[in-house]
Amino acid sequence: MKIAILTLASALIFQAVAAQMPSSLRVLSYNIHYGQGMDGEYNIQRLAEVIKTAKPDLVALQEVDVGVLRSGRVHQLQKLGELTGLTARFGPTQHYEGGLFGNAVLTRLPILDEIIQPLPYTEATPELQTYPRGALAITVQAPDGKPLRFISTHFQHNVPADRVAEAEAINKLFAGPADKLRTLLAGDFNAKPDEEPIKILEQSWMHAMDQKRAPSAPSVNPQSRIDYVFYRSSADFWVISSDVLPEAMASDHRPVLAFLEITHP
Repeated sequence: MKIAILTLASALIFQAVAAQMPSSLRVLSYNIHYGQGMDGEYNIQRLAEVIKTAKPDLVALQEVDVGVLRSGRVHQLQKLGELTGLTARFGPTQHYEGGLFGNAVLTRLPILDEIIQPLPYTEATPELQTYPRGALAITVQAPDGKPLRFISTHFQHNVPADRVAEAEAINKLFAGPADKLRTLLAGDFNAKPDEEPIKILEQSWMHAMDQKRAPSAPSVNPQSRIDYVFYRSSADFWVISSDVLPEAMASDHRPVLAFLEITHP
């Protein structure tokens, strides 16, 4: 009887300690340049190997083609899901060459919910080529068993005012005072750390970035940091490490990997 009581007590103590222990997450952000590498080759297998090597739990992808002429009508996201063994979700932002183009996510965590959210942008004219912008947000069951929202987005590349408006929209949509859901935000923001869109995001988010602010684009001889992983609150997450991975061929961006611990109140 005493042994049984001790065993039960030990199990309860273990459960209590486990509940206090942090859970880790590996989060990857990667603009895959619609599958085209710096050698001009469209190679989804190569991109999948980059992703698998990072061993991510969550992946935010940008510039994903699905059934687009330029990339051979391949369903790039479905292929990446098959090759990596991760669950895939697509957030198209526009029709392009007979297919769709936009953001995506990959995850090894159970998906509870998903939404595709358009973002403000300046419509294209004969004089100005722009692209519709959006955010794909999924809610997953985190390693601690609780919900966690993960967002993949891509800000406008050539209209500074659009990037400002998109940052403001992200804050309003996903970081309002009443929104208590733990959230990670990742993507290609087309803005350097000291520029206005990032400063706007920093009003509501913290970024998992190395102290050197290593550049992420272009992939060969990178000059600018424009790819990020953000998190809502230091009460929810603690950054273990953050790195720009030294992959120069598979895309015109280098992938960004953040290793986070989920903290428990």
